[in-house]
Amino acid sequence: MGTDFLQLDRASAPAGGLADWLTSQLRGAIADGRMPAGSALPASRVLASELAVSRGVVTEAYRRLAEEGHVAGHGRAGTRVVAAVTQAVRVTPGSPDLGPQFTPAEPTWPMPGAEGQPPRGHPGPGVFDAMRASACRIDLTPGVPDLAAFPRSAWLRAERTVLSELAPASFGYGDPRGAPPFRVAVANWLARNRGIRVAPAEVIITAGVAQALALLGSSLREAGLTEVAVEDPGSLGARQQLESWGLATPPVAVDDRGLRVSELRASGAAAVMITPAHQFPMGVVLDGARRRDLRQWAMDGGLVIEDDYDAEHRYDRPPVPALRAALPDQVCYAGSVSKLLAPALRVGWLLVPPALHEPVVTAKRHIDLGNAVLPQLALAELMASGDLERHHRLLRKRHVRRRDSMIGAVRAYLPQARVHGAAAGLHLTLTFTDWESGTDLGSGRSDTDLAAAALELGVKTQPLSWHRQRPGPPGLVLGYAASTPAQIDEGIAVIAGILRPRRQR
Repeated sequence: MGTDFLQLDRASAPAGGLADWLTSQLRGAIADGRMPAGSALPASRVLASELAVSRGVVTEAYRRLAEEGHVAGHGRAGTRVVAAVTQAVRVTPGSPDLGPQFTPAEPTWPMPGAEGQPPRGHPGPGVFDAMRASACRIDLTPGVPDLAAFPRSAWLRAERTVLSELAPASFGYGDPRGAPPFRVAVANWLARNRGIRVAPAEVIITAGVAQALALLGSSLREAGLTEVAVEDPGSLGARQQLESWGLATPPVAVDDRGLRVSELRASGAAAVMITPAHQFPMGVVLDGARRRDLRQWAMDGGLVIEDDYDAEHRYDRPPVPALRAALPDQVCYAGSVSKLLAPALRVGWLLVPPALHEPVVTAKRHIDLGNAVLPQLALAELMASGDLERHHRLLRKRHVRRRDSMIGAVRAYLPQARVHGAAAGLHLTLTFTDWESGTDLGSGRSDTDLAAAALELGVKTQPLSWHRQRPGPPGLVLGYAASTPAQIDEGIAVIAGILRPRRQR
């Protein structure tokens, strides 16, 4: 068992020395700045549960750190770091900036128009707008957490705290890179949860991962890059974003070990976009050997774009460290709060190698002058207070129940389907093993036809073929996080009912 907190994995602990191991791990995080002064440690019962150890192991580790003067108990505020060898920069809303100033310019962000009904064939650029606008009874499309669980009370508390302390000058135009307190909070969040050590000045705040890819696409195209290899199957939306900036997206196959790095080398591409912690849509993890191969490819001059879109949501496996943690000079890293809180916030972050930092910030300045400041400051307060991590723990339990409901429904109604990606994330992908020798479901029916038929019956899904560039087995990509177990059961039953007549012929 493991936890996202500091990427701790109990499997790496020596037998009989759990308290020694945990104390050493926490002491090291305090020393290297991943846990700066003021950082809150998880409640002992929470950390013990996530690591599957006795609570005594955690309380013993905390006691030792307290005796050494590194942490102290603060009553209801929990245990916090009070002394560290290396401290992260801490600022308040009125503090000076963290780096050079930039001159604002007028935004020039292109806004695509929505289209009509979702097409049954090859998806066009407006397909996701059309899908979101389509009415349905049960929405099983992937990409969102449980939106009904949004922490409204915690958010209002954070806003009140921010507004009570905010200086009048902070209501003006902000830094295009993002509000300084939020960049500090993101840097600390990434250190604690993704193993990434980064200075706040290196963090660029974006309008979600979509804008992060747009900033990268425009900057790389300006630098002369003409293509970015992508996973196949891989995210249609991400591919469309890159292509909108004039970049070719040659496909590289994904198997049960992740991206085939040998195929990437053979393609001759100078850059690749990848989802290594939880591949979309197949849900596989890039294994150790492939990670080493990709690292060598990057060290030989390749550029990696790491979309860490839902790495926080994992259930049945240890945490997987971000590629950026090991390759800061070869990896562009993108993440957001869309899968943690809600896509409606439109807040994400981007880390880039030094050579790309200024071009990307310049592109951000020209696009929108920077994200709205007040939501950033509210998010910074949520992160600093521990409310975001508490919300994440609640979501994880709820998502596990809904995932289990979907797996149970698939086994009951679609026993011929193969389930992919169940150990993490917010979606499952189904492929239909009866038809894996071909690309249709019999009688020329495609997975796109199946998704369209389901939508006509009020169930919204995504066909797997949307996310492919080359032929492959038909399937569906199904989100479970935003639907109740009853809705999930009914939705899978509807899909099975569409397939059943075909199977009986």
